[in-house]
Amino acid sequence: MEFADLIKTPKLDGVLLHDPSNVGALGATVGTLCITGHHLLLSARQETSQELWLLHKNIDSVEKKPSLSQNIVVGGLITLKCKDLRIISLEIKCGKEFFNVAASLEALSAIQNTELLYPFFYRPMYSILEDGYTMFRPELEFAKLISGVGMGGASSPNVANITICMPSTSTSTLAVGSGLPHPLQNGFAIDALAGGGGGAVLQGPQAACEWRITNVNRDFSVCATYGATLIVPKAITDEQIVLSAAFRDGGRFPVLSYKHENGATLMRSSQPLSIQGIKRCRADEAILNLVLGRSRKGFIVDTWGKGKSNTETDLHYSQWKKVNRSIGNVSSPASILDSFARLIEACNDLGCSTDKWLSRLEGSGWLSLVLNSLNASCVVAQCLDQEGSPVLVHGAKGLDSTLIVTSLVQIILNPDCRTVRGLQALIEREWIQAGHPFASRHRYSCYTPNQTRNKGSGATFVLFLDCIYQLYTQFPCSFEFSTHLLILLFEHSHFSQYGTFLCDSERERNELNVHTRTTSLWSYLNRPDVLQTLLNPLYEPNASVIWPSVAPISLELWSDLYLRWVIDQRSCATVMTQIQELVTREKELRTQVLKLRKQALELSQEASTLMNKADDA
Repeated sequence: MEFADLIKTPKLDGVLLHDPSNVGALGATVGTLCITGHHLLLSARQETSQELWLLHKNIDSVEKKPSLSQNIVVGGLITLKCKDLRIISLEIKCGKEFFNVAASLEALSAIQNTELLYPFFYRPMYSILEDGYTMFRPELEFAKLISGVGMGGASSPNVANITICMPSTSTSTLAVGSGLPHPLQNGFAIDALAGGGGGAVLQGPQAACEWRITNVNRDFSVCATYGATLIVPKAITDEQIVLSAAFRDGGRFPVLSYKHENGATLMRSSQPLSIQGIKRCRADEAILNLVLGRSRKGFIVDTWGKGKSNTETDLHYSQWKKVNRSIGNVSSPASILDSFARLIEACNDLGCSTDKWLSRLEGSGWLSLVLNSLNASCVVAQCLDQEGSPVLVHGAKGLDSTLIVTSLVQIILNPDCRTVRGLQALIEREWIQAGHPFASRHRYSCYTPNQTRNKGSGATFVLFLDCIYQLYTQFPCSFEFSTHLLILLFEHSHFSQYGTFLCDSERERNELNVHTRTTSLWSYLNRPDVLQTLLNPLYEPNASVIWPSVAPISLELWSDLYLRWVIDQRSCATVMTQIQELVTREKELRTQVLKLRKQALELSQEASTLMNKADDA
């Protein structure tokens, strides 16, 4: 298929752009519309006028309203509802071109072939300082995970290289860029000879038990949604992993997600399968019993809902207490998107009264999902931090609510995850490498009618980002990044020139060679000039655990995202600029004070010396 076959009108003059989000514009913008294989462009070719660049992948819905004259279509209004929540309209004066443009945009925005998407055609105009696809390699992240040092954060010490003995291969040296932590600190070591099942063994004095890296899923035959490199208890063989995978939905057997500083471990998986005649899996039980270590009990937290999912039997998991913490009354990821759609519909209704607005906000159920997600995460974090007990989190297939909880737990407990690089590492590890199906979940968004969306659509990732926003509002000085980074992540997860969020799994990305054929979003965000725009001017490193309030009154509507095309946000931007200027001025004054104190001390010492000389004379 050629893009030219889908573009029926590549260029059209005299198109009127109606964009309510452009508060500075006076009326509609008249310009030339150009449609390329990946973009819609509209320009009036004047320096002071608005110019539109829109990725076709950003278009969620195309609505047509033809204009009739004597029952003949003489043009019409094409309304584009976008995945970044913007709504714009194109007014076209010719009937034929009206239908041509609409048909072209519908076809281009619905392309299903991943290799035809823009990331495979985009070539950055800047030099790549760091390859984002190798910044958070599983071997390095797992090593740092077990050693207890920061995972991806900027506050960790620098190293030149890390030597890791991998299974069935010779020792390999992995180069590490400046700013990455050293996983061989504190007596940590990786021993490929001592592990069972042919995996590298991760050992260390801080670990409650020993772990190893396994490549049993190298061909993705054990679990299609997991990555090729995983970390499991040392004493568990690859044969036991295969048996445990057969016992779990989608083959998602228990894997390590996080190790707290007190040694307590957080694991995630999918729920057990409901197979007639199969009541237990001894290999699965062995994995969880080994994780217990010296703990007398562990917790299995079900995020899907009581009665909706299968859970482990008390008889065979007697040391594990079952805890139900459903994030909401949802039966599928599509239900989360339904809630998100009702929220955005309410946000876009500027004509409703205050009472009706509050009623619609409550009726959307979105803030309840946010509240329940935070509540479940706090329960898990308490089990790890205060009880010192291991926790297994699962819910249905383990691709949505499970990942929300395990990620938020790490942000609450681990200060490194509150840094720019630490958040990137967390998303890479807990979402991208963990197999969250971004392509399926984000194929449609909140503006596509419910009956048109497929069941795989969802809004799980934006729910996770909203939860981070809630933590940010309660602890505004504990995050290195500003909410601008969260909005960028929301946008790029739906449409992007970068390949980071492409496909549904590592298997699919490997098949398409995404890592070599596209550019990583992390390579762009970590450029010094870009990174500077993402920083929180109020940030003060906080090594403590942050315990958020989960009272309903503590929640805030994320207006920076949900209302940014509805309400003028320029005043907020002005305030942030003023804050940045004040912080910068304060740093300058502090530096000046230190210099003056040093000069005063030197003058005092000089005066004292002169006085001593005068006394001697």
